[in-house]
Amino acid sequence: MAFHIRDPETDALVRQLAEKAHVGITEAVKLAAGEALAAREKMREEKLAKARAICAEVAGQPRTGLKADKAFFDSLNDD
Repeated sequence: MAFHIRDPETDALVRQLAEKAHVGITEAVKLAAGEALAAREKMREEKLAKARAICAEVAGQPRTGLKADKAFFDSLNDD
């Protein structure tokens, strides 16, 4: 299966990567795609870790037994 890169800027970037990495154009595309996917997965995992930490912190707070009902939310707006 062939890719046809019609964008001159993309073509130049792929050729530049291929030259700097001392690989062919196909390998440069493969390398760039693999690195992009790995970076996205790393960012996803970091976000999940932060969310888990926040959830753990919230879950660790003591329960007050109070209900956050309409009256509670209305009282927040009282002056």
